[in-house]
Amino acid sequence: MRESLRRLASDEGTSMIGLRKTGTARVRVEMLNGEHITLDIDRKARGADLLDKVCDTLDILERDFFGLLHTQRGDPRIWVDLGRRLSKTFRNEPWDVRLAVKFYPPEPSELQDDVTRYQLSLAVRRDLVEGRLSCSQITYALLASYVLQAELGDKQGLVSSSSLCEHSAIPIHALNDIQQDNIEQLYAKHRGQTPAEAELNYLENAKRLPLYGAEVHNAKDSEDVDISIAVSASGISILRDGIIMNRFPWTKILKISYNKRLYTLRLRPSEFDEFETHLTFRLSSSRASKRLWRCSVEHHIFFRRETPVKVERISGFPRLGSRRLSCRRTLRQLRSEPRAAELLPA
Repeated sequence: MRESLRRLASDEGTSMIGLRKTGTARVRVEMLNGEHITLDIDRKARGADLLDKVCDTLDILERDFFGLLHTQRGDPRIWVDLGRRLSKTFRNEPWDVRLAVKFYPPEPSELQDDVTRYQLSLAVRRDLVEGRLSCSQITYALLASYVLQAELGDKQGLVSSSSLCEHSAIPIHALNDIQQDNIEQLYAKHRGQTPAEAELNYLENAKRLPLYGAEVHNAKDSEDVDISIAVSASGISILRDGIIMNRFPWTKILKISYNKRLYTLRLRPSEFDEFETHLTFRLSSSRASKRLWRCSVEHHIFFRRETPVKVERISGFPRLGSRRLSCRRTLRQLRSEPRAAELLPA
C-alpha cells in the first residue's frame, strides 16, 4: 500500500512538472452544484480566459453574469481579476477556483438561455443554504417545492429530508416536520411544470427577496456601530442586525470613493435638502475598503452604464491600488444583442 502511494505521488509530481515545462497550469474548478472539474490552461492566460473555458465546458452562453472566486488570506470570496494573468494571482498548483454568479439579473425571465437560468437557480440555492440569503418560513417552503419539481418532476409522494438536502432545496435550520408537510403540499400543486418552468418560477419568487443578488460587506458607521453594506443591482443598502435601515438607489448616488479604511458615498440632495450628503463608513482594513469600492463601481457599471468605462487615477492623489475593473460588458449591451441579431438580414 505504501509503495503504491509513493508511486502515485511520484506520478502526480511528474505530471505537474510536465505541465510546467509545457507552460500549462492545472486548475480545479468547483461548480455551483458542488461538483469539481479539472482544466488545463496556459500559464499566461488571464482570468477572463479561464472563465470562458469554464463556461464553454458547461455550455453557458450568457457568461457575463458569472465570475470566479478564490480564497485569499482566509477570505473565501475574493473575485478573480478577469484582466490579470492567473500566474500573478495563484502560486501552488492546482489552482483552486469556484464558479459563481457575480451580477444577478434583476429579471431572470429576460435570460435567453435555459443553462444560464439553471446555473442562476443553483447560485440562489447556495446563497440560501450558506446563509447569505434568508426569507420567511413560507417562502422557504415555496422555493423548496419548486426545486423538487425542477429536479424530480412529477414524482409526487412523501418528501424526505434527505432529498431536500441532496438538492440543496432548503437550509437545515429551516427544516422541520411542519415545514416538510408544507413543502409536500406545495410540491403537489406544481404537477405538470417542466424543469425550465419550475426553475423560472423559483427565480421569480427569489428575486423579490430583499438581499437577492446582494454582495454584503461588514463595516462600522460614524457612531462605531456594526453594520453591513449590501451592493446589488438596484443600488446600495445599509443593514443593522440583518434589517435594512437605508436604501440608496444608483440614481441617488453621485460618487463612490475610498481612502485607506474609509468608504464614502456622496448622495444627491433630495427635494428637502439644500446640500449634498456625505456618508462615511469604516472597514476593517484598506484592502476591505478597496474591495467594497471595487464591488460598488463594478455593479454600477454593469447595471447602469451603456458600456464599460475605465476608471482613471486622479492626478495629484496617491495611487490607491489598481483601478482595473472586471466587467467586460454591461446589462444593456447583453439585452440589446438578441434584438440586434434579429435585425440582421437573412
